[in-house]
Amino acid sequence: MSRTILITGATSGFGAAAVERFLADGWRVVASGRRAERLQALADRHGDARLHVAAFDIRDADAMHAALDALPEAFAGIDVLVNNAGLALGTAPAQRADLAQWRQMIDTNVTALVALTHALLPGLIERRGTIINISSIAGVYPYPGGNVYGGTKAFVSQFSLGLRSDLHGTGVRVTAIEPGMAETEFTLVRTGGDRAASDTLYAGAQPITAEDIAGVIHYVATLPPHLNINRLELMPVSQSFAGFQVARDPG
Repeated sequence: MSRTILITGATSGFGAAAVERFLADGWRVVASGRRAERLQALADRHGDARLHVAAFDIRDADAMHAALDALPEAFAGIDVLVNNAGLALGTAPAQRADLAQWRQMIDTNVTALVALTHALLPGLIERRGTIINISSIAGVYPYPGGNVYGGTKAFVSQFSLGLRSDLHGTGVRVTAIEPGMAETEFTLVRTGGDRAASDTLYAGAQPITAEDIAGVIHYVATLPPHLNINRLELMPVSQSFAGFQVARDPG
């Protein structure tokens, strides 16, 4: 029997790759994102038999609920929720950061994720489903300029553990996937479209790809139902843990 997965942030990066991976495996896919033109291109490529696209800003709770209410009957029973939509904005230290960017990260990475999860929990419990939250190593290992982005991802990982505890006995599985350096549109978004900065960051590093993470998501979603991965942290081999910082008195 075909299962149904809802993937947020499906217009690029991990989300777009995950859509392709699950469609190739015969799943029904609900793909959501802000960029309607990209979703339409996706629909044009795949048709609507196993793909339903929903264009809305994940931060808009009314639009999110309207999109869920409008799901066709064949897509209404969500077996797997992939909370992938998220972003990082800015690289400045906290004392020079843009408060509006902080708020946008919190609204997207935390508030919207919580709202969608809450809306789908009754159905996920009924179907003994799976929740896969895309977190980041930034929620575990701090770095200069990570401030609120890292804080939001720490929330995602801890929220995932809290869900696991609350959903004990329901059969619902919850996993936080915490990738390290991955080459997607992430750095372009973070730097306001600075292609040189993005290219410099990934040059020679053989970073994680979107397809790598799509494969991990698929692996987690297709585990036997008696198994749960709580947290899954992965990095490219070229990346490891940074040392502590030490500020020294110049005198």
